[in-house]
Amino acid sequence: MMSGNYTTIDNQNVSGSVPAVSDSPGQVSVKFNDTNLQTFPPSGAQGKISAAAGPPRDADDTFSKPVSGSSESPSSGGWFRIFTIAAYQPYFDVDTSDVLERIKYSLLPFGGSFNEKTASNPDLYGPFWICTTLIFVAASIGTFVTYLAHKLQHKEWNYDINLVTWSAGLFYGYVLVVPLFLYVILKYFSAPSTLVQLFCLYGYSLFIFIPAMCLSVIPMEMFRWVITGVAGIMSALFVALNLRNHIVSAGERWFFIVAGIFLLQLALSVVLKLYLFNVSV
Repeated sequence: MMSGNYTTIDNQNVSGSVPAVSDSPGQVSVKFNDTNLQTFPPSGAQGKISAAAGPPRDADDTFSKPVSGSSESPSSGGWFRIFTIAAYQPYFDVDTSDVLERIKYSLLPFGGSFNEKTASNPDLYGPFWICTTLIFVAASIGTFVTYLAHKLQHKEWNYDINLVTWSAGLFYGYVLVVPLFLYVILKYFSAPSTLVQLFCLYGYSLFIFIPAMCLSVIPMEMFRWVITGVAGIMSALFVALNLRNHIVSAGERWFFIVAGIFLLQLALSVVLKLYLFNVSV
């Protein structure tokens, strides 16, 4: 029977077809609930597999929680986000005025409000370029001072390429290793701080050494020691005072932690004086 452009087949026997089996009284029909295969895992799933789907409860959520100004949710990407560029993009989302303002706070160590002002938007842009600038300034200033000292005494001078590699290892290593070590200590004493916040704090604390290195071209040993000491004390006070209010919650041992932070920053300035501010002919 034809209906328009379609052909319908009546309920009749067709050659080669299998007749439909009718429900008999002794058979039980099974019905399956509707499900949506596009949604996995299903909401409200139970069991060990669903319970283990998320990260550990004591895991650090530094790179998983959204930063202010970001529209991404914490569950997008999970743990694998730390291996993507998008995970670090919010920490480079600053402009020149933000970086200059944070540099100004690093030169005023007695305020102790740097952490509060950068808590909502800590950046890695400033620390990266401060460390990179320190490497080239240390290499260029050290090379120039050594060259000038050799020429004044009419001695042969050779360029030392190790000065660049040594500076890179010192500054990049210090900004990466020390905050990571401090992060573990604070977590142990139940006064945890975000790792990015510590990177930001220590990165900006090194800015004071850039003008100190530029002033080290003056050929006066006592003046170089004074410049190194002032820069080291300002940098150490900047880090210690900004972490003091946070570390007080660690209990009676907070003073020893702050003192260790202060002395470690001073030790950095002494190392810079002995290996970068020192000129031997």
